[in-house]
Amino acid sequence: MRIALGLSYHGGAYDGWQSQPGGRTVQDHLEGALARFLAVPAIGTLCAGRTDAGVHGLNQVVHFDTPLDRPENAWVRGTNSFLPPDIAVQWARQVPDHFHARASARSRRYAYLLLESPVRPSIDHGRVGWVFRPLALEPMQAASRLLLGEHDFSSFRASQCQAHTPVKEMLRIEIARRGAYWRFEFEATAFLHHMIRNIMGCLIAIGTGNRPPGWMAQVLAARSRDAAAPTFSPDGLYFLGPVYDRAFDLPERTPAFDWLP
Repeated sequence: MRIALGLSYHGGAYDGWQSQPGGRTVQDHLEGALARFLAVPAIGTLCAGRTDAGVHGLNQVVHFDTPLDRPENAWVRGTNSFLPPDIAVQWARQVPDHFHARASARSRRYAYLLLESPVRPSIDHGRVGWVFRPLALEPMQAASRLLLGEHDFSSFRASQCQAHTPVKEMLRIEIARRGAYWRFEFEATAFLHHMIRNIMGCLIAIGTGNRPPGWMAQVLAARSRDAAAPTFSPDGLYFLGPVYDRAFDLPERTPAFDWLP
């Protein structure tokens, strides 16, 4: 049978999602916990979207195949008993054999939380990005609209990106402020490696008045990483999770969504 799990995790202690020889990734911990829970030598998982070191997940979705039958709540409690405290399975569902955590996703969503303050973060260190200069909403909104639709996003692509094509469709960008905190939310068919962090660097350059909104169109048209701003911090980046066809009946939110401003 095929099982899908939804995970939340704080990425600060890990070298990203994807398994590495050192074993300090979220995938390594999850697969180790599943193997211990099921008392098998190893088990492999596939995720909806790989996250970088320091990036957090609110509803990362994975799937795996197993001949072992367990109640859905047992998958949650049993796996969590072998996971560190900053990684937790939030839900489990049996899914059809044709479901694929990555390939079945219609879109993916991220949020970036940013603190605007003359003083660096303390209590929320590692959970938010930081800018000490005032930001202006309207220029950032104008610039973000230039990214909507299908484009070649090579200017926002990391050199080590393994995507087959830099052409993606940006479906939605929303920017809002609550007190000293900014929330940037992105939804696209898929994202390139460091794409959001590179876009954030450009939006902040525009929001602080260092660049005009129209500069975003120039960066996009250049199709060169050299044209964009430096890659911004991973601290405030959250993978909100994938969006699937409703026929799969999978949760699109976890309780962690209510924590975000």
